[in-house]
Formats: sequence, structure tokens, C-alpha cells
Amino acid sequence: MNAYTTDKIRNVVLLGHGGCGKTSLAEAMAYVSGYTTRMGKVADGNTISDYDKEEIKRKFSISTSVIPLEWNGCKINLLDTPGYFDFVGEVEEAVAAADAAVIVVSGKAGVEVGTEKAWEMCEKYKLPRMFFVTDMDVDNASFREVVEKLTELYGKKIAPFYQPIRENEKFVGYINVMKMAGRRFTGAGKKEECEIPDYCRENLDICREAMMDAVAETSEEFMERYFAGDEFSVSEIRAAMTFNVTDGSIVPVSMGSNTEVRNIDNLLNDIVELFPSPDKRECAGINLKTNEIFAANYDFSKAKSAYIFKTIVDPFIGKYSLIKVCSGVFKSDDTLYDSDTDSEEKISKLYILRGNKPEEVKELHAGDIGAIAKLSDAKTGDTLSTKATPVRYGRTEISVPYTYKRYRAVNKGDEDKISQALAKMMNEDLTLRSVNDAENRQTLLYGMGDQQLDIVVSKLKEKYKVDVELSRPSVAFRETIRKKADVESKYKKQSGGHGQYGHVKMTFEPLGDLDTPYTFEQMVVGGAVPKNYFPAVEKGLQESVQKGPLAGYPVVGVKAVLYDGSYHPVDSSEMAFKMATIQAFKKGFMEASPVLLEPISSLKVTVPDAYTGDVMGDLNKRRGRVLGMNPIAGGKQVIEADIPTMELYGYCTDLRSMTGGRGTFSYEFARYEQAPAEVQQKEIEARAAQAE
Repeated sequence: MNAYTTDKIRNVVLLGHGGCGKTSLAEAMAYVSGYTTRMGKVADGNTISDYDKEEIKRKFSISTSVIPLEWNGCKINLLDTPGYFDFVGEVEEAVAAADAAVIVVSGKAGVEVGTEKAWEMCEKYKLPRMFFVTDMDVDNASFREVVEKLTELYGKKIAPFYQPIRENEKFVGYINVMKMAGRRFTGAGKKEECEIPDYCRENLDICREAMMDAVAETSEEFMERYFAGDEFSVSEIRAAMTFNVTDGSIVPVSMGSNTEVRNIDNLLNDIVELFPSPDKRECAGINLKTNEIFAANYDFSKAKSAYIFKTIVDPFIGKYSLIKVCSGVFKSDDTLYDSDTDSEEKISKLYILRGNKPEEVKELHAGDIGAIAKLSDAKTGDTLSTKATPVRYGRTEISVPYTYKRYRAVNKGDEDKISQALAKMMNEDLTLRSVNDAENRQTLLYGMGDQQLDIVVSKLKEKYKVDVELSRPSVAFRETIRKKADVESKYKKQSGGHGQYGHVKMTFEPLGDLDTPYTFEQMVVGGAVPKNYFPAVEKGLQESVQKGPLAGYPVVGVKAVLYDGSYHPVDSSEMAFKMATIQAFKKGFMEASPVLLEPISSLKVTVPDAYTGDVMGDLNKRRGRVLGMNPIAGGKQVIEADIPTMELYGYCTDLRSMTGGRGTFSYEFARYEQAPAEVQQKEIEARAAQAE
């Protein structure tokens, strides 16, 4: 592929609900632009962007892939993203690298949760966008219903560009709403002029009015002319579109058929004409030498800099760092400086990736997307620049994973292989985390949802040949006491020669501070226990609180007082007093009304108003206490609650099913509280069975 200058580049991300047709649209665009000579199908597992074995097996996208296309003298870098919410990290990386978005909507399924989430993401990153309604060849697809729903959701900025012509339930042509002209399809990417059928007039008037409303909203002059009944010319509409699509005040709606490759050429034309090239967007970092702002703004004449927005680590094709060039022109023999790792690396080759196929290029201009192979230390989020002008860009904000499961190797001895494989996978997917929970002797795998974790297990087996099983994680309980106990304990052993003798009288009572395991005081009078044995008594306490007598969990909030005892001038030793203390602790703890404490998390659930009742009802079932609700923009509420951490297991899946995927949540550890009697009983029995 030729090198393209910044003004001839369009970086476009495909967004939308899972299964709405993003991958097949990318396939149709690749076919129409002449990159492929035959179209792959998701069902057949032969598309350019879904190349991973898991994607082929499951028939949906799991990771973002780049497909560079050439159209009308421009290069379109198409970023095909997953639609399922478990892979939102991939979407966030792609959106951060894009300059515009096509939100794909199925004409059959209509506007879905993923459509709304895609819009929210475009709002967050201030991306110009357009909608493309697919499945126009399907019987019950309705373009009109999609347009009406989008207008209801997003107001008068929605501007339908085309309207389908259907005959005998077949998609045979379209009407260009701007030019008020009909076109009939004659073959793939071919069409001829035709009359506008009478049965299309009613819907055409709706589309035309929506388009004129959108154009009129762009300026006061247009608004006055519109109310005066004046008609806008095609060139005026086109000029308003070109300017206002870039600032997001007009959102075009296009439509077509992916499978029949119809109206795809118009989509490519609109991308080139209406979407901005990178140099129309702002981009700034920090010059680390001067500590001043480095306004890169995709200017080819400035010092070289690029941002690594994604990493691909594959056992078969190796490691590729996907970059977006923010300034300058990158060439294949450049030496680049990574300010995040403070290391320099010489690049031997530059690539563009088409799915998983690397294609070598000589240079990449500012604004372009490419790849560098085998950068040893670089990771996603790092900045590449020159030693003379070291730059750093802000990292993309990636969603935090809150769903976790315990994982363990099926085959003994695989632990090292698993941790190495997971390290590679975590390089690739920033929403995946492996955490060693030493207290509960378990390793935890964090992700955005159960589906993502299942796919990780499947990938470990397929790609890295290691078996892992997932299970419910243990929760870290604590033990404490509710009353005061007064005990004495004698440790006495006689075994020829020196014996062992230690005798303590102690009280144990609640400390009132659950952050501290224990405090130790001594009130011994008259040297009943010599001072030099006090440290041994404390050592006994130190050992005892690590595993409580009730269920073997760490002990917190105990005040221990040594007030009396006795010793033997020959047989007493530190060891004897330590053992006497351990015995005293066990006895005293069990007499002082011991209880189990469970961890409580502070939970925040963000949901649309309509679902608050269901969510609060569910939180009550999980022993949660709702503390309050705060309304936020977009007709949503943030419900704040305290909830036992153990009740959050499986919450991600349940919240999605309750809210149709619209709800999100986050939590953090708050404190420990006494667990209800039945929870304590169950836990004590389970721990006893485990010990056996």
C-alpha cells in the first residue's frame, strides 16, 4: 500500500451492539474497495477481522482489528470492534485511536443497548459519527422505525441521508434524500437512475423533514429561511453537512445491505467527504525535556511521536505494537525512545496490519495507524518519540474489571506456564488481571464478565496448551470476640533433666478497633511473671491471631491483659510461656462469645431510572443496605449501597439481565461487620470440613 499524507487519511471505528453486523460491514467495505475479490462470512469463519480461533468458533468479535482500505484517493483505517460488553476494553482502545465513528444498527433488531453505549462513548471522546442501518435486505427490517427511535433519543441532529426502495419485500434501490433522486441497483456497487415510487413518498417526507430540521439547526440564517418556507440547495446542504458532521451537530443516517453489498459505496464516499482527516483534530502531550505542552495535532512537520493504542501478542505471529502516529513521519529505520520505560529501540520494519496479516510499508505519516513488531519493553499506553524531543501522551482510560473467579491449574506443574501465558494475555487485554490472594491461598482472575473469563480459559487451552479450572473464590472473613473472658493456663512438661513450666492468668476483651489484630498489656504485680518472659507472651499472641480458634481466619480487635501467673526458677523458659499463652488465647477466645466478621463493600450501581426498583429489590435480597440515590445526566441514577462482599459473586451477569445490559457497577472494600448467624454457621462447618 502507498504512503498517504495526513489529509488523505480517515480513521474510523465501527461501533454497535453485538451481532448488529459490524464485521460483515467491514467485509463488504473491503470487497467494494477492491481489497478482496470475494467476501468472507462470519458464519463460515473466513472474515478478515475475525481471525482468532475463538472468534471463528464463537462467531463474534473478541478483539479489535484494523483493516486499511483505499477509496477515492484516500486511506480509510477501519477499526472493527467487538459488540459484547465483556470486551469493552478493546472498544475503548479503538475509540481512542479513531477520529470518527460509524455506529452500526441492525434494521431488523433496531436500536439496542449497544447502540446507546456506542453513542455515549462517542460523546465521551467527542467523535464525529454517523449511523449505518444494516439488514435492509431482510423482510422485517424497518429503516423508518430506526430513524424515529434515533430522533426520539438524540433529537434534531439526526439526518437520514438515504431511504430504501423495496419491491416484493426485496431491497432493490434507494432514494438520495438530499438530491431527492432515486437509484436502482444493477449489480454489486452498480446502480442506475430511477423514478421515486409513490409508495415511498410518505416515508420520504419524514426523512426529508428530519434532514431539513438538522440543517436548519446549524445556523440562525438557515433557521429563518427554513421557517420562511425557503428550500435549501443541494450544495448548501452538502456544505452544512461537511462542516457540522465534524463538530457533531449533525449525525447522518445511512443504510444498506452487507450480504448483498448494496449502498456500501455511498457509505465509503460519505466517510471520505464528511469525516475529518486527523489534522482537523487536536492532540497534545507533554514535552518531558521542557515540561511544556507539546501540541502534536497530527502535524507531519513536527518531531516524531506516536501512541501505542493496542498490543497483539500471538504465539504464532509474535508481538505487534499498534501505533497511531501523532506527529512527524515514521520511517522503517528510525530509532525511537520510549519515555515510559526510558529505553531506545531501532525499528527495522514498519507494518500495516490487515486483520492478522502484516504488510510492510516504508513510512507512516502523522495521523496514520500502523504497527511495529517485537518492541521488547513497550506496552499499550506507552509513547514513542525521539530522545531529542521526548514526549508523553495521556493513557487511554480503560474500564476497571470487577468480576473475578478463582483459578487453578488442572495439571500439577503447569503453574509457571499459566502465569507466563496470562502475562502475555494481560499485555494484550488491559481489562484482564491476575491477582495472588495470599491470605486465602488462591489466585484470582479478574475480567469484565463471565464470558471474558471463559474465553481466557479456552484460549489458554487452545493457544498455550494449559488447562485451568475456574471456581467460586473464597472470601476473607475475620474473627473477633464480643465479651470479656478471664482464663488461666499452665504449660507443664517433665521429661528427664530440665522440664518446661509456664503459667499465665489473662483477660481477653473486645478492643473496639477492628483494624488492629490485638493489643497486649501486662499488669503483673510482685514479679509473679518475670519481665523477661513478657516478649514470649506477646509472641504467643502474635502466633495465635494469625489463625483464630473459631474457623482458622485472622483475628482482629482483641485486647489481651496478662495480670498474674507463676514461674519455676529452673524449668521456666520463653518457649513454655509462649505455649501457655497460645493455650490461654484458645480457651479465652472461645469463652468470650466469638463471632465471624465478613467483609462489606461500598457499591455504586449506575442504571437508567426505569430499573431502580428492580435493582434495589435485588440488593435487598443480597443483604445489601441502600444508602441513597443520586440522579446524573442522561436520565440515570447512581444507587449507593453497602453489601457483603460474598454477595457480589455473579452480580455482573444478574445486573445485565435485570437492566438489559444498561447497568454498570463498581465497588471497593469498606470495612468488616458481624456476619449473620446462619452465614457464620455455614462458614465454620465448611472450614472444618476443609481442615479434615
